[in-house]
Amino acid sequence: MDGFLDETCGGVTELRVHGVAGTPPEGTLNHPHPRRVAGDGVTGFHRRWWPGGRPSGGDADVPEERRREAYAWGGLTSGGRTVALWLPLLPFSLANLSYFMLPRPPRGARLRHLTEAAQRLFALLLTGTLVGAVTRAAVDLVGWQCTAAGGRCTRDATPGWLHWLGALWGEEPSRRLAVTALAPLLVVVLLWWLGRRTWERDERTPIPPGGVPRTGLPLARPRLWHGGAPVWRLRVVHVAYAIASIGLAVSAPFAGTPQGLALTVANAAVQVAAAVLVLLPWIARRLDPGERVPSWLTYACRGLGVAAPLVFAATIVLALAGLGAGAPGRRLPGAELGAFQFTLMTGAGLFILLACFVLARMGSPAERPALGGLAGWFALMIAAGAANVLGLGLLFWTATYLGGPDRGIVLDDPLWWTAALVPLLLLGLLAVAVVLRLIHQAETSRLAPRLAHHYGQRHSGTVAGMWALAALTDRAGLVPAVLTGAGVAGFGAVAVIHHFHVLAPAGGLAGLLAGTGSWALAAVIAGLVLLGRRTYTDPRLRRTIGILWDVSTFWPRAVHPLGPPCYTERVVPELIDRVGRLARTGRDQVILSGHSQGSVIAAALVLQLDPELRRRVGLLTHGSPLRRLYAAFFPAYFGTPALAAVRDTVRWHNLYRLSDPIGGPVFRRVDPLGEGPCGDDGVDRFCWDPPRPQPGQPLPEALRHSDYWLDPAYDAALDRLTRVKR
Repeated sequence: MDGFLDETCGGVTELRVHGVAGTPPEGTLNHPHPRRVAGDGVTGFHRRWWPGGRPSGGDADVPEERRREAYAWGGLTSGGRTVALWLPLLPFSLANLSYFMLPRPPRGARLRHLTEAAQRLFALLLTGTLVGAVTRAAVDLVGWQCTAAGGRCTRDATPGWLHWLGALWGEEPSRRLAVTALAPLLVVVLLWWLGRRTWERDERTPIPPGGVPRTGLPLARPRLWHGGAPVWRLRVVHVAYAIASIGLAVSAPFAGTPQGLALTVANAAVQVAAAVLVLLPWIARRLDPGERVPSWLTYACRGLGVAAPLVFAATIVLALAGLGAGAPGRRLPGAELGAFQFTLMTGAGLFILLACFVLARMGSPAERPALGGLAGWFALMIAAGAANVLGLGLLFWTATYLGGPDRGIVLDDPLWWTAALVPLLLLGLLAVAVVLRLIHQAETSRLAPRLAHHYGQRHSGTVAGMWALAALTDRAGLVPAVLTGAGVAGFGAVAVIHHFHVLAPAGGLAGLLAGTGSWALAAVIAGLVLLGRRTYTDPRLRRTIGILWDVSTFWPRAVHPLGPPCYTERVVPELIDRVGRLARTGRDQVILSGHSQGSVIAAALVLQLDPELRRRVGLLTHGSPLRRLYAAFFPAYFGTPALAAVRDTVRWHNLYRLSDPIGGPVFRRVDPLGEGPCGDDGVDRFCWDPPRPQPGQPLPEALRHSDYWLDPAYDAALDRLTRVKR
């Protein structure tokens, strides 16, 4: 290669880890010509390359000078086209987040284990909810209703591609159901393929040998990033449950016949076995390298993985051969199975709510977890709401496509009542926006006079508004609280109205809300399809969508194996190996520089390093959400004990700005206005943003959350870390 590229290891290396949105290496290195020196096209370590040859000055003159290296991991969340397929998996990702939001008090281990089992059951039912919606849209609306003898698909030319099904088997319902069941089966196969592909790529990355001994800190345990086996077991269980739910939809209408009854029992048995397995504590237990799970559990999962497709295949074959006329009714019989699943979800949700409340009260009073320690329950409720929005949107879109109620397509009253909640939820969000706006105005008015001394009367209002806007992040809990409160109250009202037949969702205000909600839900599906299509073809949009996954998939797939993959299970082992190569001797030093999400990765990495290697590592974080978001929402993993352990392990500086809506202090706010507790704890260092202007000059541009390494405070902190070695 022409030009100059320093690929040597040793000396002092500044290893930068970028944050969200997949910052390219040239941006992280602040250099136009990066070259990869390790890794591959998905994740890689890059250094600066000079096409004109060895530079005459700078850190590449002699080996003893500081080297700058960037680790690019954005390809795991925003690089591949399959990111477009992750969009409907948001409920699954939220279910995994909820697991890590659980408080972990010193007492109450048994209650926490029961809560984790309830979360795994809830996640399994989430799979059933989404697959059930696809099944109902295909098997019920198309196979049972539209293509039945005399149905719309047998009379009209539209949709023409379904006309043949009604014309050929209008009097053979089991055959129609068998054919339409292939649509949800294709969805399950796609989920299985995505889960398996990402599992092989990311979650099977081995942890380098050595590492830290077991400690009481969950974040310090190597098992956290060693999820290959438990994710495989959970994936087998979820896929088996989903396949059996499709089989039940085909066989349940014919349970009055011997063959239909046998198939219904067999599919139900597969679902029960899956539910039992998912409740077992060993099914998702993560093990340190070298540990093993009981062999019977592996055999049980493999047996279930074989039994489910065999039972489903038998169901389809016998249904194609003919199972009789089936039970009467315009709607697909067996809807009570969905009601039973909803009852299970409600029960599990109530148990998780009570358990989170108790576990939060058993924790340390010094910790202040977000939403009173109930963040895990809120995340699960939002996951359930998102799954229902997707499922109902698909049902209403399909019903509209087939002609709707005017053409004989029947949907249950509870579905219409649930659709009526959508406008109410939108009104709730509008109310939250108004409240946040009032809070912003009040905080701006409070700050402006105090900033006049620093920025002058001309600019103090602008800076105060900027700082007040960034501070709204601390009020983020209002959004899930309002959404969950409105959703839970609404679902309760729907259940009461339907059970006691108070009124029907037709005519008047109820009809208006239900109609508006149904169109809104159908629009969600259409918008999701369009967004997915654009995401598949547009790399810039993929990077934007990747921000969502950068935040949510930091955590492993602990309870739901079909969600987007955890990139940290690949990132942490690769960084452990690289740091070991860069700091092999006592004369070497690595400064881990993490921006935003990169600071979270760096903090987790530090606790995974060998104690001898830690002494050759420094930590520089900037724009870090460690205290503001991670300690608040994940106190068991990033609470004060874990952050204190990082501080006691390595030399650490943290830079933050009050204009930054994401980052903040980790331990103590260095208050620039002299209000309240302040001071220098040796870690947190405040940076003025925007910089104070010269008299008569315009206000400099604020950097907010970006470009910390261009701030003079960054170089000063880096110099301090390189001079001091533990």
